[in-house]
Amino acid sequence: MEKIMAVYDVDPEYAKRFADVANQKEKVPFTVVPFSSLNTLKDYAEKHKLEILLINAAVSQKQVAEIPAAAVVSLSEGEMMLSADVYPSVYKYQSADSLIREVMARYCDQPAEELFTVIGKRAKVLGVYSPLGSCMKTSLALTLGQQLARDDKVLYIGFEEFSGFSRLFHEEITNDLSDVLYFLRQGGFNVVRLRSMVYTWRDMDYIAPVRYPEDLEQMSGTEAADLLDRLAEETGYGFIVADIGRIGRNLLPVLESCDAIYMPVKEDAISAARLSEFDEYLEAGAHQRIRERIHRVKLPFHGTIRQENYLEQLMWGEFGDSVRQLLKGGI
Repeated sequence: MEKIMAVYDVDPEYAKRFADVANQKEKVPFTVVPFSSLNTLKDYAEKHKLEILLINAAVSQKQVAEIPAAAVVSLSEGEMMLSADVYPSVYKYQSADSLIREVMARYCDQPAEELFTVIGKRAKVLGVYSPLGSCMKTSLALTLGQQLARDDKVLYIGFEEFSGFSRLFHEEITNDLSDVLYFLRQGGFNVVRLRSMVYTWRDMDYIAPVRYPEDLEQMSGTEAADLLDRLAEETGYGFIVADIGRIGRNLLPVLESCDAIYMPVKEDAISAARLSEFDEYLEAGAHQRIRERIHRVKLPFHGTIRQENYLEQLMWGEFGDSVRQLLKGGI
């Protein structure tokens, strides 16, 4: 059943602009319908079930109560007023992505929340892992995800410490993998909750890595693998790109959850010795299925890439060309 978010603001252009942007966002599991008239909104609500009503805080509580909706979130212009005193409120003048995350979070906080999943085929889980250091693993994962996102819905998840994402993406990160794990452990994980914690870089959605390394130490490999399975089964993405670094306890369950594993390699003697030990580790544990899924990737030298606009240079330079060539071989 289609889930509807109705939006009413005293500025009719605001509601229309927000709806136009939100309906293009994969992270919004609702159809957003704008209204410039309260009477029109009331008539529509009598014929359609409203899952969320996003309405200007200047509208009186009595008027809001006349509009049936499972959840109400008020749009505040900075001062708490009228309906904002009763209903959870979000600040109107912020980026669309931030506003959407806040609305999703307020919706999940209300007792009337109805859990649901996105019905569809299971996403392919692509792991990016290497036992080597300084091998451009995260750069490969981000470029791989961004390239795939040109044609499909992609979610990046990073199991790394000190990711630097807030600086790379120039985004204020308020939710990350630690929060996702918290709701998973508490039984509060669902698509809407997830969408309230997902950020977007160009065409790709991402879950920011943990703020504190200790959170990775407390996470078991089985827990991380369960999270990947839930993301693949319930969220409607076509691909999940997992940047696998320090995974806490037990790496193998995470690798087993991946449909394919891309492993950056280097040719120096120390790297060759480490890769040989990793192969022996898999062979000793009879993990043939994991070995068959590993694609070893030799990436181009990246010394000419400047720190400024680093990610864009990755995507459109020699590095991005190598990733596109890699994907031509199929997944």
